[in-house]
Amino acid sequence: MLLLSFALCLLFFVIVGVLSVLKHKQSSTDYLLASHSVKPWLAALSAVATNNSGYMFLGQIGFTFMYGLQSAWLLIGWILGDLVTSTFVHKRLRVQTTDSQKLSYASVLSTWNQQKDFKFLRLVAAAITVIFLGVYAAAQLNAGGKALHVLLGWDYNIGAIIGAVIVLLYCFAGGLRASIWTDAAQSFVMIFSMILLCVVSIIHIGGIGQTLNELNNVTTNYMSLWPSLIPFQESFIGAFLFVLGWFFAGVGVVGQPHIMVRFMSMDSPKNMQKARIYYYTWYSLFSVFTIFTALCARLILPESADFDAELALPSLAQALLPEFFIGLILAGLFAATISTADSQIISCTSSISHDFLPKKYRGYAANKLSTILITFIALGIALSGNKSVFTLVVVAWSALASAFAPMVILYALKQELNERTALCMLVGGLTAMLSWRYYNLSDIAYEIAPGIITGFIIYAVSKAFGLNRYSPSLNKKN
Repeated sequence: MLLLSFALCLLFFVIVGVLSVLKHKQSSTDYLLASHSVKPWLAALSAVATNNSGYMFLGQIGFTFMYGLQSAWLLIGWILGDLVTSTFVHKRLRVQTTDSQKLSYASVLSTWNQQKDFKFLRLVAAAITVIFLGVYAAAQLNAGGKALHVLLGWDYNIGAIIGAVIVLLYCFAGGLRASIWTDAAQSFVMIFSMILLCVVSIIHIGGIGQTLNELNNVTTNYMSLWPSLIPFQESFIGAFLFVLGWFFAGVGVVGQPHIMVRFMSMDSPKNMQKARIYYYTWYSLFSVFTIFTALCARLILPESADFDAELALPSLAQALLPEFFIGLILAGLFAATISTADSQIISCTSSISHDFLPKKYRGYAANKLSTILITFIALGIALSGNKSVFTLVVVAWSALASAFAPMVILYALKQELNERTALCMLVGGLTAMLSWRYYNLSDIAYEIAPGIITGFIIYAVSKAFGLNRYSPSLNKKN
């Protein structure tokens, strides 16, 4: 029954993706941006599924399992930062995508305010996209392997291979539209799975009152909202820096090509407010159930020194549910990983086929070949070692946000950048983030904060010393 329900759900996702062929057109614009025809609710649900992914099902669950309610600040800061930047970035990015007639995130940034393409900026931005989104996609395939290992006893690599095959099937068939359609379907399975497991867990423990009582007895500060993961954070300044770091993680959403391409492909910039309402309602609801499910898992699952906290959700399902529903939970978890991996592979595809290749080699066939190439690269990384999903996602997310977020925010605020300043911001932000992590300063604040702040500092210094001299573009529409 477990295998049956799991297989039926995966088959459903594949069918939804393949059905996108019915609206498919053999053009690069359709393959990479769904011909700018995506409805706001579809874009929103797809973005939620892509954003939440294996990080939420494994990383966030594991983090909450270990540290308790204070992990909520990861999501509170994240959602607030995401909300603030969405009010002025998303719509302007959508407008600029049409005005520039570009198909990749890197190309849009390299032509935002200029008459000519900043070619070197585009190539560097595309390289960063492919490298870190490739690692990010590998982390999602890794997450799927972990789930199948716990519930079916299969080798970690089998789950990664199955995920890669499914992603390749429907992305190859329908491009971004297939990715968005399946993401929307997967988001329903994801939230149903989390709500089901949360409700069953509470009933198993003895009700909400009993659950809260037992949670308060786990450790002294397990149910405290005050961030105190390390001694430094026990002070007000330490707690503030911890929350600020995750606020910048939310700000960094605008630097994630695989999420922003959803809004770039929407049918009209005028529908961005509708998309925002769908997105944050669904996101907040899912986040609450994720945290509470992880807290329940701490009470139900036996503690042991060698227990992998990232496997708390599949272990909890195995302990509480009949086989048929375990299969649904597994499908929900697997769907979360696939919904992000497919998005990242399509974004890498656009960078390879439209940022690296000469114009004469760009086209529909190049897109499909790039999809195959990136899928195999991501799978290769996933099979190379069983690294923490949380760690891989955090590093990739931080790198992309530190590189791109300052630039796109300044562009959306109608600030002008020359290519030299934009490149310095991109490389400087990324270098600051990697250095912060290398010197183990992430306990003070999540490394994404110094990365993004460095980008803005470079812009301010460049402008103050007259290094950002800019030739105004003839195209001032945005």
